[in-house]
Parts: sequence; structure tokens; C-alpha cells
Amino acid sequence: MAGPRHFLSLADIPATELRGILDEAHRRKKARAGLPKGLPDTDAPFLGETLALIFEKSSTRTRFSFDMAMRQLGGSAITVSSGDMQLGRGETVEDTAKVLSRYVDGIMLRANSHDTLIDLARNSTVPVINGLTDYNHPCQIMADLQTLEEKGGQLSDMTLTWVGDGNNVAVSFINAAANFGYRLRISTPEDYAVQGQIISAAQSAGAKIELITDPLAACAESDVVIADTFVSMGDKDADKRLVDLAPYEVTDALMAAARPSALFLHCLPAHRGEEVAASVIDGPQSVVFDEAENRLHAQKAVIAWCFGA
Repeated sequence: MAGPRHFLSLADIPATELRGILDEAHRRKKARAGLPKGLPDTDAPFLGETLALIFEKSSTRTRFSFDMAMRQLGGSAITVSSGDMQLGRGETVEDTAKVLSRYVDGIMLRANSHDTLIDLARNSTVPVINGLTDYNHPCQIMADLQTLEEKGGQLSDMTLTWVGDGNNVAVSFINAAANFGYRLRISTPEDYAVQGQIISAAQSAGAKIELITDPLAACAESDVVIADTFVSMGDKDADKRLVDLAPYEVTDALMAAARPSALFLHCLPAHRGEEVAASVIDGPQSVVFDEAENRLHAQKAVIAWCFGA
């Protein structure tokens, strides 16, 4: 008997499967046109099924989008923080996984450590979905790619440029590059670079990745410019980060270096005047709120894939 189908990293899922998830995200979004947000999808495929949502980190988009995703799929969600559970009082991840597997049909975890996610999945007999860890953020990238395709982009023809800290979101863009065929440029200060082995593994799988320290050069003729906060949850060196990363703020000058049709992505929350100028994120090239909305639709497709639909 096959084990549960987990959604942990975009590097682990075949390109055909990821393509199918994106196609399902587009299909489900179109099928909901005109429906009230709280009304289930017409097929309500997961009536009677429940997804546990566990948060070790605070959240807006992940919390609301997964909860609404299960409602629209006909199921339900139980949302807790780790502090609400015995997991926050010393119960092992292994025991938690075995218990929850008997109560719910799937588990979404937003974790401090990627190791916690891996331990949960290893011991769970129901699907586990990665809602964010310190290593990666695969659900976000699925929503981002859905957004780019919605705007008329052919991913395999596009150049995406990441500017700023080489964080967990950057890692997921790297993880997905080979499977979707886009060209990816990473522009970070040396001390904030993505680990070399992550990039090497992606390149070995066929990813087209360039490391360009100068952000202006990196953005030249790009189709997409992507930023994220300079200070992530758990970072203890905020003042130093803001100084070191200041030259990597996405300004009008950086966007002007990109193609005239270039789009701006940011997973939110954003800090105007730090990683991105207000004129950029609130300007006509920004699609950040379409991107945020698509967390809902992309995650519905992820849940459907995990549950075997």
C-alpha cells in the first residue's frame, strides 16, 4: 500500500504532477466565478474531510487561505498554534503525527524548523502540507506561478529575478526552476546568498540559474522582479540586515531596467521603503494582491493532489 502523498518541497515532485496542480488551480478559480466566497465549490470533493492547520509562526495569508480552501472544497479545518497543543509542552513530533493521523484527513504545518516538518511527515499516515519552514515555502511559489500564467506568461519563456535576502521563498523558486523551465537570476549580497548546494542540486536537475550580485544588472530585461522582507520572523539581527540589504531595495530604477511589461511579485507582508519602494508595490506593474488571492486557489489544488483527487 502506497504511503500518503506529502507536499513538502517542489524539488521532490515530478514536473508533470506540478503542472497538473497548476492546471487544477486555474480550473478551480475559473469555476468559482460569481460564487459567494463562503459557498462550497459545485463538486465539493472533500465533503466530510478535515485538515488540521498547525502554526508555530504567526500567519495571515496561510491561515485564511487554507481555512477557506477546505470550506470551498466542502470540508473543514481545525486551526491551532503549537502553544495550544501538547506539542508545545514537550510531546514529540512523532507522537503528535500518529495521534492526529487518527483524527484528521490531512495536516498543514507552518513550522519554525524544516526538520519538524520532515519528522511529522515521516510519522504521519495522512498527507502533510508544508505551509512554510525556515528552508522553503512551496505553496507560495505555486500561487506566484499561477499569477504569472494568469497575466499571460509562458513560464518556460520567462526570466525571473530575485532581489534581496536568499531566504526560504528564494529557495522554493530555485527548487521549482527545473520543473517549470523558467530562467532564474538570484541577486543577493554575499553574506545573504542561498546555500551553494541548493543551487547546485537544482542546476544538476536542469535549472537555469544565474547568480548576479549587482541588482541592477540582474533586473536587466527581466520579465519578473521578486522581493521579500529583509527581516524574516525569527531573525535576531534586524538592524544589520536593513543596512546590508538596503542596496537591494526594489526601486523604480530597478523596475525600469526590467522589460516594460515586467511584473512585480512579493509574498507579503511588505515593508515599503525597505525591500520595495511604495511606488513599485503600489504601482501598475505590481500584482501582489492577485498573488495573495491565488494562495487560496493554488492551495485548493495542492490539497486535491495530496488527497488523491
